[in-house]
Amino acid sequence: MARYTGPDCKLCRREGCKLFLKGDKCVSAKCPFEHRSTAPGQHGADRKKVEEYGRQLREKQKTKRYYGVLERQFRKYYEMAEVKEGMTGENLLILLERRLDNVVYRMGMASSRKEARLLVLHGHFTLNGEKATIPSMLVKAGDVVAVKESRRDGTKIKSLAETAGTHVRPKWLEFNETDLAAKVVSLPAREDIDFEFEEQLIVELYSK
Repeated sequence: MARYTGPDCKLCRREGCKLFLKGDKCVSAKCPFEHRSTAPGQHGADRKKVEEYGRQLREKQKTKRYYGVLERQFRKYYEMAEVKEGMTGENLLILLERRLDNVVYRMGMASSRKEARLLVLHGHFTLNGEKATIPSMLVKAGDVVAVKESRRDGTKIKSLAETAGTHVRPKWLEFNETDLAAKVVSLPAREDIDFEFEEQLIVELYSK
């Protein structure tokens, strides 16, 4: 399966904003974006007039990279959002928020979505008591995501659990520090997403 293997910080520079792909590094003075925020490449610092299509494309790329989703899967989410009731753009963002790897990250049990995907793939989490190893699984209201009991003594999980108490979680997740579990008390709403997206641009791009 195709995947990006280059430096994550180049993606932030290309989109012109922090996508928080490297966990704690992104909020520290070591973040490369703080020292060089221009787009990568020989002409990255050149000023270029951005047309309407360019704005739409960049918004789509920014959203894909923020959630760590590839093009084919992102398009699938868009098609799912399009047939749901409500606004397509909001539906799209809510579907992305419901991904299992994003829920693990929102719980505070991973420093980034990339790390959350790896932890899920390696079988560290359960969904409603059953082993879950597919990062793209969509949670629903009432679901419980928890660290697998046999993995709670691992060094990585212990270190994440120590900082989990200070993690800011969205209101649609109810976290239990004792069991290292989170219950999805409701589906996420648009106002729960704390990153700036212009989802209407994505809808305009795909509607052409």
